[in-house]
Amino acid sequence: MQLERLPSGGAAFDVCRLPGLTPYAAGWDLQRELVKLRRRDEIADTLILCEHPPVYTVGRAAKNASNLGAGEEYLRSLGAEVFWSDRGGDATFHGPGQVVGYPILRLKKLDTHKYLRDLEELLILILSDYGIEAGRHPAYTGVWVEGSKIAAIGVKFSSGRITSHGFALNVRTDLSWFDRITPCGIKEYGVTSLERELGAGVTLSEVEERVVVRFGELFG
Repeated sequence: MQLERLPSGGAAFDVCRLPGLTPYAAGWDLQRELVKLRRRDEIADTLILCEHPPVYTVGRAAKNASNLGAGEEYLRSLGAEVFWSDRGGDATFHGPGQVVGYPILRLKKLDTHKYLRDLEELLILILSDYGIEAGRHPAYTGVWVEGSKIAAIGVKFSSGRITSHGFALNVRTDLSWFDRITPCGIKEYGVTSLERELGAGVTLSEVEERVVVRFGELFG
């Protein structure tokens, strides 16, 4: 694992860019290891950026598997993995064409509400860089464009005020994967992507660069 150190307003954080498609289990294991290291102050605050092969994950808010549509066996038959995760939130999809960010941060104060709003602000600012007016929904965590969800957020707070898990921004994701589930347990709204909203292609590497810049402004 190679960490890229970035200066940010006199402070510094690390960016860990994982090449190719990172299996969800490998990304999860990496997060757990970095949480331990951050708790012992053996690493700086770190932002993991990656892209996963098709995978459905279910967070702690899920009471059962009802939001997994036809069920785990069917979803696996489509070529996707299924994981029950220790993050917050309900069921969602990760896959190619999506920028996934896992901030491993030591918060100065454990304010869960503020941290979630800060992650939303991060994504809203990134989308504004592309001329897209995005915002929040009063009832649901995440980032929205005209009634469609473009980014999902699910996090975990560990002892020592250390964060893990994070956000998933649909850039050029095949949105049909979401049709098989009830994303985040929300039935009344759909999902969208940066590519759909722009009506043009955009590269993940370009979006990742914007993530790093905006992350530095908010969390650096």
